[in-house]
Formats: sequence, structure tokens, C-alpha cells
Amino acid sequence: MFYWFSCFLAGLLFMAFPVSDADASPISLRGVVEGFYGTPWSHKNRKDMLKFCGEQGLNAYIYAPKDDPYHKDRWREPYPPKLQKRLAELVRTADKHHVEFVFAISPGHDLHYSGAEGIADRKIMLKKLEAMHGLGIRRFAIFFDDIKGMTEKSSVDAEDARNQAEFINEVQKEFRAAHEDVPPFLAVPTEYFYEDMVTEKEPKPYTRTFPEVLSPDVTVLYTGNGVVTEGISDKDLEQADGLYGRKLGVWWNYPVSDYQEAKLALGPIVNLPKKEELPALFFNPMKHEHLSKIALATGAEYAQDPEHYAPEEAWSRAIKKQYGKLAADMELFASHSQRMENTWAHCGPQDAAALRREMDDFWEHWATGGIEAELGWFELRHRFQAMDDASSHLQKELPKDIRKECAPQLELFGELARADLQALQLLRMHRSENNPKEMKSLLAELKEKNKEFTAQQKTARISDGTARAFLEEALSYVETGTSKANVK
Repeated sequence: MFYWFSCFLAGLLFMAFPVSDADASPISLRGVVEGFYGTPWSHKNRKDMLKFCGEQGLNAYIYAPKDDPYHKDRWREPYPPKLQKRLAELVRTADKHHVEFVFAISPGHDLHYSGAEGIADRKIMLKKLEAMHGLGIRRFAIFFDDIKGMTEKSSVDAEDARNQAEFINEVQKEFRAAHEDVPPFLAVPTEYFYEDMVTEKEPKPYTRTFPEVLSPDVTVLYTGNGVVTEGISDKDLEQADGLYGRKLGVWWNYPVSDYQEAKLALGPIVNLPKKEELPALFFNPMKHEHLSKIALATGAEYAQDPEHYAPEEAWSRAIKKQYGKLAADMELFASHSQRMENTWAHCGPQDAAALRREMDDFWEHWATGGIEAELGWFELRHRFQAMDDASSHLQKELPKDIRKECAPQLELFGELARADLQALQLLRMHRSENNPKEMKSLLAELKEKNKEFTAQQKTARISDGTARAFLEEALSYVETGTSKANVK
């Protein structure tokens, strides 16, 4: 009787929690790399993030803040007792939440490789890692990315690669020989994105040599085709793996915003491999620890099941779970702050893509008028009013720590919504031609606001191609007869 009941119960559990190949094999090492430039997270932030990682099924955290002097510029120096105490507490917190704490160090800017100085630096490195091992850390990483004087393309050569790889090999071999509980190291090369690894599809001398010399058990992380790029397809990863002769891990630069701090990256993780195997995946977050959790939660879902990951659904779930009764307002706000883009960075979904489509449809019909133009006008008014309401509500109700992280953007969000509502009124006046004096006054007011928005882009940006663009399109329409929307 018990046997049949057990079978029945197992069947119910299978239906409730079906097991698939993807469920059984998530990316084995998945987590967060605190690797951004600027003010590092506070001790409180880090403890909170370790707890969050454990809750989300992210099982690793790399400690690599670029502006921690003992990580990079003063790497030879031991951490002062107070900071060692904090690191030990972080390790205990990580253990409590089943997260592996990875200590990374970036010695490349002044590391010696040969002679007495080279021997001395290896001893210093081993002593530094030994101190970290004494704090309870068991996994380590050595990074050679963004080295001053070596960051330009073609500025490193085969000798640099050999020196770096041999240094990692020697340190890893000696350290692991002394500590059987330490797994193979992680590494980041100086040429760490594909476009910087090749010339005319052939590996550059550095990239050809580094994997040849580096111990095969070291996991190398790269960032994709560029530093901040649209995505990594299965074909892209296969190509990069072939170049390196091993499976590469990924350091994914989203939601990091250190290159464009006026903008918040609040979208889902998108455009990562579906089927190619990843040995490791780390997401580089923003300096805003709380707001980073939206994207990181979606990344956690991706890492658990890359093939069946649905970004928009994961994003909506993350916001509902994190913001509760404020979820609807936060989802609206976050939808307008997803795309990270400048001359060299291109990542994240388009800001408020659905609203952008409605705007494009509106401009298609507005010049000719008719019922579709009127319906579009009223629909946009509803959308802009909802934005203003969400901004006001969030500014009042968000927890203080989160509100502080997004205050400039949240305020701008409301200002843009109100300006766009005025822009709709301007379009109505322009069409009716009943109040030319009032229209002229409103036009002047909105042109001044547009200048102010442009001037403050260094401190706050949101919805660049959508809500922000609509004001410029309306001004252009009134002054020239065309909105210039979607003009390439």
C-alpha cells in the first residue's frame, strides 16, 4: 500500500514540478561581479546583495570593485584589520545564503614578471591570497582587464600574454598545492572582448598566446563582441570558444551604468546564448544596489534555464516580487529606463517600446486628421498622465534607500510626462488655429523646457527615444510641419 501511495505522490510532484534537461543543468557558476567603476557598494549593500543572490539561486559573487585600492592600485598591500573583519563577515553571510564568495585581484598595471622583482611579486600575491583564505574565501580570480597603457587596441602582444598566463599558472599551482579546498582560478585577459581579440577574423598575438599558455582548468571570462554589446548569440559564443580552444565564461555588462551614470538600467537581461554551454556567467551591476536587483533577478532566471527563458515575463515577475503594491507604477517607470547606449555601448531593450509604437502610429495619422488621429491623441494623453501619476506616487511611497537611488530620474520622468501633455495641447492649438497668441506662448515655454532637459542629461536621463523624443517631435511638427519621428 505504501509503495502505491509513494508512486501516486511522486506523480503529483512531477506534475507540479516537471523536470526537464534545462532544469537539471543550469549554468553551474552564476552570479554577480561587483566590478564597476566609481563608488563601491557599502558593506550593508554587499550583505544585502549576498542575501538576494541566495534567494534568487545565484550561487556566486565576485568581489572586484575597481575603486577598492587594495584590489587594484595598491594590490600589494594587505587589507587593514578593519576591512579584513568586514570581508570575513561577508564570507560568513555568503556561506549562510549558499553563495560562493570569489576574491578577485587586478595586479596588471605594475606587476613584475621576471627577475628578483618578479619573484617578490609572486610571493606578495600568494601572501595576499593566503590572508583571504584565512578569512574563509576558497575561490579566487586574477584580472588583467583595463590596464592603464594597455587598453588601446593592439597595445598588448604575445609577450604580455605569456607573462600574464604564466603568472596565473604559477600562482594557482603553488596556492592550490597548499590548499586542496581551492578550485581552479577565474581570469579576465587584457583583450577581453571578441572585436579586440581578432584582426580580420584572425587572432591577434596576445589572444593567440594567452590561451595556449594558460592552464586549461582556468575559467576565462569575456564580455561578448564588445565591452557593452547587444548580445551574445550561440554562434558568437561558439566562435569565441573556438578562438580560445576552451569554453569561455561571460562577464555581462548589464545593468552596469558606470559609463553613463545619468541613466538607470532597469530592463531584463536579453540576448544571451540559448543552447551553447557556459561554464560561468556573472552580471556586472550598477552602483545602485537596490535598483540592480530588477535586472539581476531576470538574469537569475536565465541562468537557471537559458533555453526557455522569457525576458519580459521574468522582468514583470521580478518587479511584482520586489515592489508589491508599487509594482504597476514601478513597471511603468522601469519600462522607460532600459536601453543603455552611447557611441560604443549598445545594450538592453528599447525604452518603452510599446509606447514608441503608439507614438509612431499617432504621427502617421496626425497630419491627415480623422478619427484615428483623435483616438491616438487621447490614448497618448492617457499614457502621459499615467506616467505623471506613477512618478508622483513613487516619489512619495518608495522606500527611502530605493528612492535615493533613482530620485533624479524619477523627477525627470514626471517632468517629461507633464511636458508631453503640454505638447499634446500645443498640437491641438496648432490644428485649431484659434488661439495663436496662446499657442506662441506655449511653444516658447516648451522650447525652453526642451533646452533644460538637454542641459540636464549629464545628471538624469530617461526614455530618450520615447517620452523625451516626443517633445522634440511635437516642436518640430509645429515649426516645420513634420515630426521627424523615425527619421534615420
